[in-house]
Amino acid sequence: MNQRISGILTPNITPVDAKGRVDEDTLRAYVDWLIERGVDGIYPNGSTGEFVRFSPQERRHIAQIVIDQAAGRVPVLAGAAEANTRETIEACEAYAAMGARAVAIVAPFYYRLSSEGVYAYFREIADAVSIDVTVYNIPLFASPIDVDTVIRLASECPRVIGIKDSSGDVPNMIRMIAAIRPMRDDFSFLTGWDTVLTPMLLVGADGGTNATSGVVPELTRAIHRACVAGDYATAVKLQYQLVPLFDTMISLGEFPAGFRAGARSRGWDLGSGRVTLSATQQEAVRRSQDQIDAMIRRVTDDSSDHQTRQASLPSETIESIVESVIRQLQVTRDEAR
Repeated sequence: MNQRISGILTPNITPVDAKGRVDEDTLRAYVDWLIERGVDGIYPNGSTGEFVRFSPQERRHIAQIVIDQAAGRVPVLAGAAEANTRETIEACEAYAAMGARAVAIVAPFYYRLSSEGVYAYFREIADAVSIDVTVYNIPLFASPIDVDTVIRLASECPRVIGIKDSSGDVPNMIRMIAAIRPMRDDFSFLTGWDTVLTPMLLVGADGGTNATSGVVPELTRAIHRACVAGDYATAVKLQYQLVPLFDTMISLGEFPAGFRAGARSRGWDLGSGRVTLSATQQEAVRRSQDQIDAMIRRVTDDSSDHQTRQASLPSETIESIVESVIRQLQVTRDEAR
């Protein structure tokens, strides 16, 4: 039985040069920087990496660079979603040959499928590939993967070894963990929605694939490690640092332009990506750069020593939040029994 994928896996931004081409040298250096700052894995070809804006050949190239540069230091979870089942299976096999630990596959997008259609899609892939699969639930952009479908896939498909959930739905995460963990201890639960990283970890998630970890890996790592250590008060305090930064970056320009601005605050010019910004949007990004710089300085200082000097909560409030979440988890588990 495989060990669960856990910790913070960074859905890396894809660096591009002035002509919009993948900037290999910068990507390699960026991967090193992330690993040096303690991320637990890299996730190329995710939403933050703008996978739909690159060609299939470019996606293969991006994954190969990341896998090669990681060189086994951390696992690589490669985004393998393509336009149809056959091409997705081909991508999975390509990433397996490159040495990826597993692939992440978003549910079919553009055409909204029923739950039965989503199940059939993942079942066909899982039966055909030679690499472990994590299903990627992001209902904002793709067919939703409901709880019953995840449970069904976990019970019937040994190759399906986890879920990356970007819905932010904590009760549904609890339902999945309560149903799946007793039968599949190897199944990983990862959250892709930064605003609920701490709540998801508190209820039993194994880690996160969070866009902010590509900008402030120290902060997301500190949240994860605090939860693992049972230091929930610190995790909640750090979460209150994470949310305003995430909100600022995700609302700036067109996603992920704000996260590229965040990377600039850390000294990384990763280019402008492949989405066109209007002159008004470009000016908004420029105006917001100082604000993002200041926010990032503050949260990196705070996460480095687990002290939150800004936006902290009274200890009674923190304890109340933690106790409420734990009670909810306990009730759900009791009901599941």
